Amino acid sequence: MAGNPTRIQSSYFVIQISAVTIATIDPMPRREYDQSCSLACALDRIGERWSLLIVRELSLGPLRFSDLVRNVGGAPTDVLTKRLRDLESHGIVRRRELSPPATGVAYELTEVGWGLERPMLELGRWGLHFERVDDVVDLAPTSLANAIRIIAQPPPDARLSIGLRSGGQVYALRIENGWIAASRGEADDPVLTLSGDPADVLVALVAGEAGEQRIEIEGDRGALEELRAMVVLPDRLRQAACALAADAAEPAAA
Repeated sequence: MAGNPTRIQSSYFVIQISAVTIATIDPMPRREYDQSCSLACALDRIGERWSLLIVRELSLGPLRFSDLVRNVGGAPTDVLTKRLRDLESHGIVRRRELSPPATGVAYELTEVGWGLERPMLELGRWGLHFERVDDVVDLAPTSLANAIRIIAQPPPDARLSIGLRSGGQVYALRIENGWIAASRGEADDPVLTLSGDPADVLVALVAGEAGEQRIEIEGDRGALEELRAMVVLPDRLRQAACALAADAAEPAAA
């Protein structure tokens, strides 16, 4: 039996319009390597832009979404939301209610997420081969603690509690067993506290006394020298830090 040509044609166009609509509103498929390789498997989960920077910020403790937006730096809020959702689905990040008197929800690393801390710092050390001096000069206060963790490689017998103050931010470093743990907040019984802009604090650690003009140092200078001895940098960055220290000293001498 012959069908109604007008009805068939109409249905065809409905199908075509629906297909176009779905193609327009559906998000692009997630890019994955889809390889039987643990490295590819890891990159499928943390290789998207901003993902590791989220881990970087949460390695210092839980943060609200608004603080993550500010600390990560430059990520559109919709993209950051998507990255957090992906990291949650992979069991790397989770949400939790803040303890009173604070209110609201914060993001934090899971046990699986904390497993990224050491690889993240090692990747940061590798990145020093490509970092520009201008990048260090513009370092944000929120990045100071992790910057020190990247450039300092403590021996197993080192034991230090250090406070950092920069741009209204306060951090604690605890060095023991060849590792530097970092967190937001006051250090417990610090033997040394360093205060100043991030670049100035790093210059002081790398260049020695010549780089101390722009920072405040409280506590045991022996601990400061011990921390300085832990710094490992490519020669070009060490030389650049010494040059910045010399430039800072010239106005003071004049």
